[in-house]
Amino acid sequence: MLKSLFGIAPKQESDGSFSPSRLALKLSTSKVSDFERISRTAYQGSRSKILVIFTEEKNMEMQNGKEFSTGNHPIEALVPMLHLRDAGFEFEIATPTGRPVVFEMWAMPQEDKEVLSIYESLKSSFDSPTPLKKVLDGFLKNIETYAAVFVPGGHGAMLGIPEDLNVGTILRLAHENELFTISLCHGPGSFLATTLDENEFLYSGYNMAVFPDSVDKMTPKIGYLPGAMPWQLGAKLEGLGATLVNKKADKTCHVDRRLITGASPAAANELGKLAATTLLEQLT
Repeated sequence: MLKSLFGIAPKQESDGSFSPSRLALKLSTSKVSDFERISRTAYQGSRSKILVIFTEEKNMEMQNGKEFSTGNHPIEALVPMLHLRDAGFEFEIATPTGRPVVFEMWAMPQEDKEVLSIYESLKSSFDSPTPLKKVLDGFLKNIETYAAVFVPGGHGAMLGIPEDLNVGTILRLAHENELFTISLCHGPGSFLATTLDENEFLYSGYNMAVFPDSVDKMTPKIGYLPGAMPWQLGAKLEGLGATLVNKKADKTCHVDRRLITGASPAAANELGKLAATTLLEQLT
């Protein structure tokens, strides 16, 4: 009752899962993003496709058995996509089995016309994405038409995607064919898929920006998460040989070879600008 009174009790949803508390929403979400349009010449070449791998899973079970209502964070997905679209790139939307994309709708910036516009323009693809197995067939045959693979963040990126063999195969193909890989926040959980089938971790020795474990450990105190995380993403990546370049959930972005990463939702705009600029410089 005291937690509810002070606004730090996670909100229970109709399916029994929990979304962030009133206080957590006030501290961590906004009605508008910080998207800023950049004037640039749009890409006109043949490598115009970006494969975007979304989660199709909503609920993350925490250590205490409670489920966190998650998915992909809309700002982390849509703000970088705005920059990439403006830079002349197009998207192929995919989920592991073709089930609809799941967004953390409680984090949608409801007064941001740009974000809402691209969400609506792609909604049919979000509702009926391509299964990764089908994507992989086309990816192999037409890899010369792709510029990058993008895995948006949100805690939901830690569900299913790290255990998906197709994700690991796609990331390895992207690496071998010098495509860029773009991710932020919890999206680098997808990188763990490169260790499946006894493969070595693809990004051992890489520097990257990732959402800090220290912040995930703190957020249950304000009701953002309904309990402690089931596992720590940063610790797993470091254990496999990655070096994390940030300690805060801030605007940090980083490029290491053809890997472009960002630290948190606060980095979405900077990541989008960096990714668009980097792709244009390398492809034109």
